[in-house]
Amino acid sequence: MKIGIDIGGSHISSGIVDEYGKIIEKEVEDISTINIENEEKAKKIIIDVINSQIEKLLKKQNYEICDISKIGIAAPGNPTKKAIRNLVNLKIEYFEIGKILENKYDAIVNIKNDGKCSGLAEKKYGNLKKYSDCIFLCIGTGVGSAVFMDDDLLEPKVNTGFEFGHMIIDKKGPECNCGNKGCFETYVSMKRLKKEIISKFKLKRDMASEDVQKYVRQNIKEKEVDLLVENYINNLAIGVSNIINIFEPEAICFGGSFSYYSDIFLPKLNKELEKYVFNKDIKCDLLCTKFKNDAGIIGASII
Repeated sequence: MKIGIDIGGSHISSGIVDEYGKIIEKEVEDISTINIENEEKAKKIIIDVINSQIEKLLKKQNYEICDISKIGIAAPGNPTKKAIRNLVNLKIEYFEIGKILENKYDAIVNIKNDGKCSGLAEKKYGNLKKYSDCIFLCIGTGVGSAVFMDDDLLEPKVNTGFEFGHMIIDKKGPECNCGNKGCFETYVSMKRLKKEIISKFKLKRDMASEDVQKYVRQNIKEKEVDLLVENYINNLAIGVSNIINIFEPEAICFGGSFSYYSDIFLPKLNKELEKYVFNKDIKCDLLCTKFKNDAGIIGASII
C-alpha cells in the first residue's frame, strides 16, 4: 500500500493511492493560519500533521502500519531523496524527514520537488499523457514546474532546477521571499493575487480562497475587476512566453489553485501570448490539470 504526501506552503495533504493513480482515502490540513515562528516549530508541525494524517488514513481503511510499502513526499524547495531543503515559505533550511518516517513506519520513503511530483501525475495518468514535449506549471502559494522532453522528466544533477517562479521579469519589482526582486511568482502566485484582490476591493482579510474566487466570477464584468485580471494575465504571459520560447512545448498544463480559475484565465492568456511568443508557428496547447490539488499526492506515490 502506497501513501502520497503533499507538503504545500499553506496545507499538508496525505492520501492512499492505488496502482492506477486513484486516491482511495485522503486527509487535508490547512496550516496557513498557524504562526510558524522558527524552523524547529515548522519541523514539529509538519511531522505531527503527517503522523496524524497517516494514523487517520490507516484507521479509515482498516490498514496496519505493516501494510505500508512506500511513502512518497512532494515538497517545495530543493529536496534530496530523504530530506526537505530550502522551504522558504515554511522557514526550513534542512529537515531529514525521510529517515524519521522510515524508522517509524519501516517503509521506503522518497522525496521529490512538489512541482515535479504533480507533473509526473499529469504525465502518467492525466492531461499530459498524450504529449511528449510538455510542461507542468503549478501556480499556488508559489510557482512549481516539471519539464518533459521526449517523455522524460528533465532533472539537473544538484538541485531540482527549472525554477520558473524565480525568473526575474522586472528587476525593480516587489521583493520575493527568495531575497531577489521582481520574480515571476511575485506577480502570478495565487497567494499574491488573493491578497491583492482582498486589499483592492476591501474584502474581509480572512476571506477564504473559494469566496475570493466567487467574488471575481460575480464581478468579472466590472471595470476594476477586469483591469486587475488583465494586468495579472499580462504578467503571466511574460513568464509563460519565456518558457515557450525556450522549450517550445506541445502543451503546458496548469495546476495549483490557479486551476480553479482556468476557464477565466486560459482564454485570456492564449490571446495575450500572441504578443510575446517569438516563433509564431508554435502551437502550444494550454490545459488545466486533471487532478487539481490532488496532483501532488498522486505524483508522490509514483516516485
